[in-house]
Amino acid sequence: MKVQMSLRQQASNDVAKSEAELVKAAREGSELAVRELIRRLNPRLFRVARGIVDSEAEAEEALQEAYLSAFSRLEGFRENARFSTWITRIVINTARMQRRRARTSEEYNTVDESSSPRVITFPGQCSELPDAMLGRAQLRDILETAVSELPPNLRLPFLLREAEDMSILAIASELQINPITVKTRLFRARRRLRTIIEHRVRGGFEAIFPFGGNRCANMADRVVARLHASGAL
Repeated sequence: MKVQMSLRQQASNDVAKSEAELVKAAREGSELAVRELIRRLNPRLFRVARGIVDSEAEAEEALQEAYLSAFSRLEGFRENARFSTWITRIVINTARMQRRRARTSEEYNTVDESSSPRVITFPGQCSELPDAMLGRAQLRDILETAVSELPPNLRLPFLLREAEDMSILAIASELQINPITVKTRLFRARRRLRTIIEHRVRGGFEAIFPFGGNRCANMADRVVARLHASGAL
C-alpha cells in the first residue's frame, strides 16, 4: 500500500513538472517521467502523424516508433530547442518514411480496394447524453471525412493550424518551409474543404482526430514496455 501511495504521489508530482524537468528525469531512467511526457504530447503528435499518413493505425504506428526512437536516444537531444519541437520533427520524419513504405507496398498490391479515403471514427465522451454523443460523432465523421480527402501537404498544415491553433510562423518552423507557403497551403486546404462542409457544419475542427483516454494510456504502456525490453529504461 505504501509503495502504491508513493507511486501515485510521484506521478502527481510529475504532472506539475516542466517539460525540461521531465526530460531530465527520463534521461535518468524515470518511467513515470516518460509516461507523463507521452501523455502531454500524444494529442498534438498524433494529429501531426495523422496529417501525413492515411489511417489511424498508420498514425499510431508512426507515433509509437517515433517515441521509441526519441526515448532510446535522449542523449542526442540538445537543449537549445524544446523537447516537444525535437520530437515533433522525429514524428514528421517517421510518418513520412512510413507513408513512402506504404505507397511502395501498394504498387505491388493487386487487390482491388475502394478508392475512398480511410476515415477514423472515435468514440464520444462517456459523460455525454446519447443524443449529444451521436451529434458529436456525426460532426466528427463529416469533418474527418473532409480532412482525410486532403493531400498530406495540405492536411498537415491545416491540422496544425485549426486543431492545434499554431501560428503561421510556428507551423513554418515545424515543417521547415516558408511562411508564405504555409499561408498558400492553408488557403488551398480551406477552399477544398468549403465545398464539402460549408452547408453542413460551422467550425468544430478542435474536436477531430483526438488521442486520449485508454488509447493514450495504451501508447504509454507499449512504449515503456519496449524501452524496458531494449534496456533504455
